[in-house]
Amino acid sequence: MTSRGSDALFGAVTLRRLKWIAVLAAFGFILLFEYVRQSIYPSLDTWKGRLFMDSVIFTGAIFFFGAVFHLIERMQERLEQQNRELLALHTAALDVYRELALEVVLQKVVDQARSLLQARYGALSLLEDEQQIASFITSGIPDADRARIGDPPQGRGLLGVVLREGHRLRLSDIQRDPRSVGFPAHHPPMRSLLAVPVLCNGPFRGNLYLSDKEDGEQFTVDEEETLVRFATTAAIAIDNAYLHNRLHTLAVSEERLRIAHEMHDGLAQVLAYVNTKAQVVREHLKRERIDEAMKHLDQLAAAAREIYADVRESIIGLRSAAQPGQSATDSLREFVANWEAQNGIACRLHLETDLRLPSGAELQVLRIVQEALANVRKHAKAGQTDVWVERIEGHVRITVQDDGVGFTPGELGRAEFPRFGLSTMRERAESVGGSFQLESTPGQGTRVTIQVPAQTPNRDSRGAVA
Repeated sequence: MTSRGSDALFGAVTLRRLKWIAVLAAFGFILLFEYVRQSIYPSLDTWKGRLFMDSVIFTGAIFFFGAVFHLIERMQERLEQQNRELLALHTAALDVYRELALEVVLQKVVDQARSLLQARYGALSLLEDEQQIASFITSGIPDADRARIGDPPQGRGLLGVVLREGHRLRLSDIQRDPRSVGFPAHHPPMRSLLAVPVLCNGPFRGNLYLSDKEDGEQFTVDEEETLVRFATTAAIAIDNAYLHNRLHTLAVSEERLRIAHEMHDGLAQVLAYVNTKAQVVREHLKRERIDEAMKHLDQLAAAAREIYADVRESIIGLRSAAQPGQSATDSLREFVANWEAQNGIACRLHLETDLRLPSGAELQVLRIVQEALANVRKHAKAGQTDVWVERIEGHVRITVQDDGVGFTPGELGRAEFPRFGLSTMRERAESVGGSFQLESTPGQGTRVTIQVPAQTPNRDSRGAVA
């Protein structure tokens, strides 16, 4: 029986129907037997006749129940096969979903599709402007052979048919199809082909190709349906990776603009301060007030050292937050350790929860902590600083507290040397839906508290909390 015929049979005969068929068939057989015995062959109502009819009934029952049991076994085998296919499909989908880097996702789609159907070769084509192939990712072909083949295909032949029509394609012999244009030099020989479209919601549209099963068999209708289901899953994973990539790009661009804005405002104030001091020094030198000039020059030197420390601290902060594959918690731990070592101020980090926040919020929180610690170094004259990370009612609260000189927030005015950071920290917190609070008392230190919405734990396909 063919795979398509089996599907039709098993689709029509369910277990419930099979039960009724068995009951009704047995009941009908008994009625037929009684009718034959009493109406057609009454002579069988002897001991020999009854023995003969009992033999017929027994033989018929054996064949009938044998057929029923055989059908049940076939259905059981079919269900087990479907379960294996679904498990393999689920495993392949999970492997693809775990990745967020677009290039990695595309390669995993091809690799998992090839593994799922046990094919020797696989490829994924992505279209640009609905016509030309922008990317062509392969699997099963060694890199050296791939390089010898040369440029990726241009969409002619059978690849072009799938690209233009967007339909499935299943061939037992590629060379015998009149639409085939052959293979380029150094291309491995391929015989069978299975191709399905990958329909993404993003800017991508493409096709998934498999060729030559490892066991030499042809691709079946069931395998075609399996690949179609996997292509649907792959399209979702590709869209997800694309959106994640876009969000990351936008976040980087936004952060660059914010840093540029902060540097522009900060440098403008510093340069204004330097210019003012330079003019004062010049006037004192003209009037030969050497002591006054030296006093202002010392202030300029102190300002230069302060700016140097700020720049160095900013570079450390940028490096700590830009480590690939590093969590926000590890970035915070690394920055606090470096800050303590460079400034000689004890800093204790209290992690009551991981710093897990929505996309983009982690970077802003790290920047706020870095700015708060920078203010401790510049103004607090503290001997001890503590940083707390806590989870409170769906929010993450970060507190930076020092034991320094403190001040009266309402009386905070412009110092002779410009101070920055408070308004920037508030803007960063509010940009991610959070709040910013500053508390300080003269002689009792300063506390900076930010509170932002926590990232809601997602459940993966296995039900585990991610």
